[in-house]
This record gives sequence, structure tokens and C-alpha cells, in this order.
Amino acid sequence: MALTFYKFHGAGNDFIIIDDRNGEFKEQVKEPQSHIYQLCRRHFGIGADGLMLLRTTADADFEMVYFNRDGHPGSMCGNGGRCIVAFAESLGIIGEKTTFKASDGLHEAIINHKGIDVWDISLKMNDVNTIKGHGREFALDTGSPHLVLFSENIPEKDVNAEGRDIRYSPTFAKEGININFAEVLDKGTLRMRTYERGVENETLACGTGATAVALSAWAAGFQNESHAFRLLVPGGELRVNFRPPAKDTDTFTDIWLSGPATKVFSGTLDI
Repeated sequence: MALTFYKFHGAGNDFIIIDDRNGEFKEQVKEPQSHIYQLCRRHFGIGADGLMLLRTTADADFEMVYFNRDGHPGSMCGNGGRCIVAFAESLGIIGEKTTFKASDGLHEAIINHKGIDVWDISLKMNDVNTIKGHGREFALDTGSPHLVLFSENIPEKDVNAEGRDIRYSPTFAKEGININFAEVLDKGTLRMRTYERGVENETLACGTGATAVALSAWAAGFQNESHAFRLLVPGGELRVNFRPPAKDTDTFTDIWLSGPATKVFSGTLDI
């Protein structure tokens, strides 16, 4: 049986997306973990950082079901969320605004601009009320767990080697964690590179990671009047704006992740 797939990327963070509103993928793919792993393998499959299924739900306009590149179910993916919103709009399921269901609950999204196979999309993230750490190291969950490490000259870092050492250290080996290496360029601009669990490699962008780095930069004292940061990543640029914690609270609210979502190509899979 043949299934149509679509390839999207958000600032280089790339995904295979399948319209599974009729349940064909779930029905036909008997061993999804190994099948998804093969599809996401670069050079041997389509190649992607993850795979998403768009499904119907009674709770929202649609449901996003996300799998990491290793074939295991994943936690929230910010760039994946923005890409699947673009995909849903291309199918005519939604208009300029939507609410969809993900692994961490409901998310709102707004399509700021649409071109030919390219969109600029803002995705509302969940509130973040706990940031552990200080100085140059922070740990927080922005839909996925992240460790943010501030340093200098990160373009020269061996992200795969350093990230893998941390991810498989005794502290994080069991559950895994995403490691973000971040550099402050000015009060409104940050540079970021990410070692991503589930991919087990560096990715060209990470949406929940960009959110984590922006909030950590604020917590570290790199604050600005706009409550917003540009994140320069190897695959392009993302934007994060938020409402900082009010007095006597630790909760970041009204967090929005914004940036491009691009359709690359489509094709068919023989199951």
C-alpha cells in the first residue's frame, strides 16, 4: 500500500509528515518504531529529525503525534509544531489561527505570513515555572527537557562529542536530555547549537531549545525591554518572546516561538 508523505523543515530542523486522519498509517504499519527509524535515516531513507502524524481529535482542530528519529514517541517539538501547522493550512484544515493537540496539551498557533511553500508561524508554548541553575548553566522543561550551557565561540565547539558525553552521563543517561550550547551576542541576540536526544546528534535548529535558551538568558540577567530574543541557529533564525515572571513568582507566561516553516517536497511510501 502506498502512503503520501511530505517533507518540511523549520530553520533546518526537518520532518516527515503524514496525513493520518483516516488511520492508514496506524493500520498498515505493524512495527512503527523500526519503520520510522528506517524512514528517518539519512542516506538510507527519506532522512529527517523526526516523523509526525496529523490526526483528528475532538479536542482541537487536529492532533500532532510526534516520533523521534529513533522511532520512539517524542515529547513536544516546537519546530515540528510550527511545521505541522503549515501542513494543516496547506490541506485547508485551518485558517490563519488554530489550536492543536500535542503530547504536552493544547497549543495555539498563528500564521503571520504565507508565501509559496513557506510560512512564518508563531506557536504558543506552555508556561515555564521552574528554571534550575545559575550563572552559566540552567536546566528547565519547555515541553522537552533541556540543559542550557552558556559559553563563548560556540561555532568552534564539537557539539556532537560534548553533547553526547553529557547526554549519556550517569545523571542523564536513563531519561535523556537535550543539550543547548548558547552564546550571548547582545541583549537581544543569542547564538545556539543543540545536541538532541532521540536524534542523538546535532540538529540545525530546536524550537523547545530556542525557548529554553531565551528564558535562561533572561534568568541569567541578559534582559531587554522587549522581552524577546533572536536565536541564530545553524539552519537559520528563530524568535522567542514572552512575559517574564511577575514579582514574587518564577513563572514565564505568554511564551511564543516564531520562525519559518518550509515545504521541501512530497512523495509516496510503499508500506
